[in-house]
Amino acid sequence: MDAQGRGRDEGIDPADQWVLNPDTGDYELRLTPSSGRSAAPAGSSAPRSSGARAAAPRRKPEPETSPPGERASVPGQRGGRRGAGGGRGGKDEPRRQGGRAAAPTTGRRKVKAKSGKKKALVWTGGVLAFLLVGVGTAGYVAYQHFNGNITAVSTDGAGTGGFSKDRAINVLVIGTDKRTGEGNEGYGDKGSVGHADTNILFHVSKDRTNATALSIPRDLITDIPECPTQLEDGTEKDIPGTTGGRFNTSLGQSERTPSCTMRTVTELTGLKVDHFMVADFNAVKSLTSAVEGVEVCLAKDINDKDSHLKLSKGKHTIEGEQALSFLRTRHSVGFGSDLSRIEIQQQFLGSLMRKLKSNDTLTSPTKMFKLADAATKALTVDDKIDDINKLRKLGMELASVDPKNITFTTVPVLDNPDDKATVILDESKAPQVFSMMREDVSFTAVAKQEKAEEKAAEAAKLKGAKADPADVRVDVFNGGAPPGSAQAALDWLQNEKGVLKSTNKANAPQDVKKTQLVYGPNQADQARSLAEMMGMSASALKPTTTDAADMEPMVLTLGPDFKQAGSALSAPQKAPENIQRVEADKAVCAK
Repeated sequence: MDAQGRGRDEGIDPADQWVLNPDTGDYELRLTPSSGRSAAPAGSSAPRSSGARAAAPRRKPEPETSPPGERASVPGQRGGRRGAGGGRGGKDEPRRQGGRAAAPTTGRRKVKAKSGKKKALVWTGGVLAFLLVGVGTAGYVAYQHFNGNITAVSTDGAGTGGFSKDRAINVLVIGTDKRTGEGNEGYGDKGSVGHADTNILFHVSKDRTNATALSIPRDLITDIPECPTQLEDGTEKDIPGTTGGRFNTSLGQSERTPSCTMRTVTELTGLKVDHFMVADFNAVKSLTSAVEGVEVCLAKDINDKDSHLKLSKGKHTIEGEQALSFLRTRHSVGFGSDLSRIEIQQQFLGSLMRKLKSNDTLTSPTKMFKLADAATKALTVDDKIDDINKLRKLGMELASVDPKNITFTTVPVLDNPDDKATVILDESKAPQVFSMMREDVSFTAVAKQEKAEEKAAEAAKLKGAKADPADVRVDVFNGGAPPGSAQAALDWLQNEKGVLKSTNKANAPQDVKKTQLVYGPNQADQARSLAEMMGMSASALKPTTTDAADMEPMVLTLGPDFKQAGSALSAPQKAPENIQRVEADKAVCAK
């Protein structure tokens, strides 16, 4: 943004006009219009032409300029069209036991000044978090200008409707293979409609102690659901689903938008996505230049004719075109597959994160301004975070995780025996990875903040005598599990485990977030027995103090975490052996 864009022509670097407010710990724009001039509305730069967007993009209308030294007001959140996702789509038929039928406030209240380190984190929280997963914003900087940069598209009713501070957060980052823009034709099919070429699901635990960045291979064979979609011309269309298609066709193919990729990720992992962000080739170049390069390490010389990467063994700082070449290379690293490319992309992101945490970046307003400006121009976001303050708040949540507790990993896959150019899920490992993410289990060692007595009390639920299966009495309800789950669980309990005093009670009065077992004071031995059979964690056991409960069967309500009878419901506490992963705080050299 130049000086003329603000109604000033003194040639002053705009980043130098940001002043730290010692009362709030935030940087604020302090500009006084020149004599005889009025402040022009910011964010008035011409629309960019580089890099096509994934779907019906729109620029934010330019808000009114706030008075000098004041923060702009935050516009209210707009609602979005609800999609077709929702109910379970069917009911379990009852069967009786034995198998028979049956505003920050931005006021001027004085607060305690923050330490220098804390101030830097407040200033950079949004940038750090979003650049880790593909976008950035730096607190309250240049609200009008940055808000005008944002391009947003509809979620089409997919996802959760927006993140919340009181639960885990899932952000899907999509890198498209769209070749539009100067110098990008040589990277492959310049006629591509923009498929989901690089996909990272960034999951932050509810307590913000750990995060997992899960890469999803573009060539993974999976089911793509039907997608209600708003097209570029504003019309609405239900795009039919595909059974056994490549994951990358969840975007671009058949006019699919990022909302369809959101739905596909949920179908695959069981994790509901809060937000998406989309980047094309030009985004990679502009963002890496804005941070003045990212350090990478090579264990050997690389000369990849397809990606145009030519680097010698050792460490290099790369940006722009060279950074894009690095992220696109695959034939010269690992096994030469897309999975090998995913590994060096993860190494690159870890290095980017470490640089953003460095004092050299954190303490430079000029660098942070350039970084935020490039990021807000480069990426397309969903319409639930189409405002700079919404992005800032989300960024602060993501940035709160210590890098040593952030793990990059990849969906465990196997070669597809029917098509060597694609891969399929490793059914022995992938469900464990998905379950760990759903249950907020860290892939690194994280010290939990629970009190010792609370941990002991929780663990005690599973300790003690267990009833014989024949003495276990339980009613099974479907409270959000797939249709038919109550009957499937009942058949398994009766036929495989000998729990004959069990009954299918069909749909629960209301859905539950997770499978739970409610039992009376004298049914603890039955509860422990059933928990062991079904692989339930202690948190799934809900004891009551009502004596009358002992007269009735226990109540087992199956939630969305129930996928298949006989599969453990609780997540493993340790990652499967030999899965690919990179820890964000450790430098790795590409081989």
